[in-house]
Amino acid sequence: MEGLDEEMERDPTVCVMGEDVGHYGGSYKVTKGLATKYGDLRVLDTPIAENSFTGMGVGAAMTGLRPVVEGMNMGFLLLAYNQISNNCGMLHYTSGGQFKIPIVIRGPGGVGRQLGAEHSQRLESYFQSIPGIQMVACSTPYNAKGLMKAAIRSENPVVLFEHVLLYNLKERIPDEEYVLSLEEAEMVRPGEHVTILTYSRMRYHVMQAAKTLVNKGYDPEVIDIRSLKPFDLHTIGNSIKKTHRVLIVEECMRTGGIGASLRAAIIDNFWDYLDGPIMCLSSQDVPTPYAGTLEDWTVVQPAQIVAAVEQLCK
Repeated sequence: MEGLDEEMERDPTVCVMGEDVGHYGGSYKVTKGLATKYGDLRVLDTPIAENSFTGMGVGAAMTGLRPVVEGMNMGFLLLAYNQISNNCGMLHYTSGGQFKIPIVIRGPGGVGRQLGAEHSQRLESYFQSIPGIQMVACSTPYNAKGLMKAAIRSENPVVLFEHVLLYNLKERIPDEEYVLSLEEAEMVRPGEHVTILTYSRMRYHVMQAAKTLVNKGYDPEVIDIRSLKPFDLHTIGNSIKKTHRVLIVEECMRTGGIGASLRAAIIDNFWDYLDGPIMCLSSQDVPTPYAGTLEDWTVVQPAQIVAAVEQLCK
């Protein structure tokens, strides 16, 4: 990833660790060529021991480095949950501010193409309750680079969610350096009739549905929330004050997911601006099936988004 390479070149304290991140170049080739350029110590291949190397990353961050820890698949990081929760998120507080933990934890997640239940995890719902960490989800090459650079430069621990089906996207990005904010949502499509809040891969399902909705006479406003913790309530609130209707579309599980937290935040802050109930389309609360047709049934499809907007705008 260009953003990671630029930050390693700019700052010698930035290092990478994880399974097969070195000469293999990472399971999705995000670290391709970095071991040759920066050496085996700054691009460190680890054993299959997520709890151990994540803990090593936290310790490295405490002592002055800026480690980027890759989970070969985000589901594997459940094995490092203790390090992420009890150490990564809390050490700045429990040390009385003596230590900062400038660590980035990143990797591929989400529902892919028949990867099975264990490799189709959406860990944002697991991590959102951990105090002390930030969470962002990239959805385009442009924001993947900008968010990666911002996460590495942050003094806080950041979990960066990448989606397994978005690595093949191509986009022209600026030649000059840019860094995005970790706390800002992106206005993808301005509109007047309904606010659709989404992130990661579902951005593309929403935009596909938006084409159908426009042909039917609707004018949806689409926001990629990007920052999963904290939410950009300024951007979200301004949109709700204009449209007065909200649809949340996520790939996360319905129970205890990002959508549930976002719905609660909207009710707490913008209740008086709503003209109807907040609708939330989420993945089914089931293990993701291996069979492709069943897998499609468990995640939100564009036709469901169209139907939900039509119901909201009656």
